[in-house]
Amino acid sequence: MKGMKAALYTELLKVWKSRMLIVTMVFFVFIGVMMGFLMLAAKHPEITENSSVLSTKASLIARADWHSYFELLMQLAAVLSVLGPGIITVWIFGREYSDRVIKDILALPVSRLNIITAKFIVAFVWGILLLIVLCGTGLLAGLAIKLEGWSKNDLADFTFRYLTTISLTSLLITPVALITSLSRGYLLPIGLLILVLIITQFTFVGAPAITPYFPWAIPALCSGVTGPFNPDPGFVSYLILVLTSLLGYAGTAGWWQFGDHH
Repeated sequence: MKGMKAALYTELLKVWKSRMLIVTMVFFVFIGVMMGFLMLAAKHPEITENSSVLSTKASLIARADWHSYFELLMQLAAVLSVLGPGIITVWIFGREYSDRVIKDILALPVSRLNIITAKFIVAFVWGILLLIVLCGTGLLAGLAIKLEGWSKNDLADFTFRYLTTISLTSLLITPVALITSLSRGYLLPIGLLILVLIITQFTFVGAPAITPYFPWAIPALCSGVTGPFNPDPGFVSYLILVLTSLLGYAGTAGWWQFGDHH
C-alpha cells in the first residue's frame, strides 16, 4: 500500500507541475464555450451571416433548444471521450520514453505494477474531469444564451447518458497505454486513436450489425446518439468492453514487467 501511495503521489506531482493540466482544461473550456456560441448562432442566424462556415454548421441544428443542445453535447462527448483521455494516456506513458527516464523509473524500489496502476488512475480521473468540465461549461453557456425548452427530466436523462458514455469510453485507455509502451513514443498511439475514430464511424455507417461487438462503438450505442436504427448493446457488448480494458491493462503490466527496455 505504501508503494502504491508513493507511485500515485509521484504521478500526481508530475501532472501538477506540468503545463498539460492547464492546457487541456483551457482547451475543453473553450470547446464548451464554442458549443454555446454555435447554439447562439442557430438561435440568431444573423450573427453568422458573414461567415459561410459558421452559418453552414449552425444550419445543421434543427432547433435551438435544450433538447437539441443536449444531443449536440452527447455527440461531442462520444468523440472527445476517445481523444481526450486517450491523448492524456499517451502523454502519461509516453513521456517516460521521450524524456529518457524509463530506466530510472524501473530502477526505483517500487513495484512496476504499482507504477502503471497509478498512471492509469491518474489518466482515468484526469480524462473524466476534463469531460465534466466540458459538460459544465457547455451547460453554463446554454444558460447564458437563454435556450428554451429546459426540462429537469431531459437534464437527468442527459446527465446519466453523458456520465455512462464517458466512463465506458475512458475504460478503453488501457490498449492505448499498451501501444504507447510498445512503440516507446507518441506517434503510433495517436495514430491509433485517429484510426479508432475512423473505424467506429465506418461501422456505424457501413456495418451497424457489428457495432455491439466493437469496443469503441459500444459507449456511443449507450449514449443514444447513433439513432434508433442501430442495435442496442447487450451483456456481450459490455463483456467485450471490460475484457478489452483488462487485456490492455494486463498487456501493459506484462510489458513493463518483462519487456526489453534497453
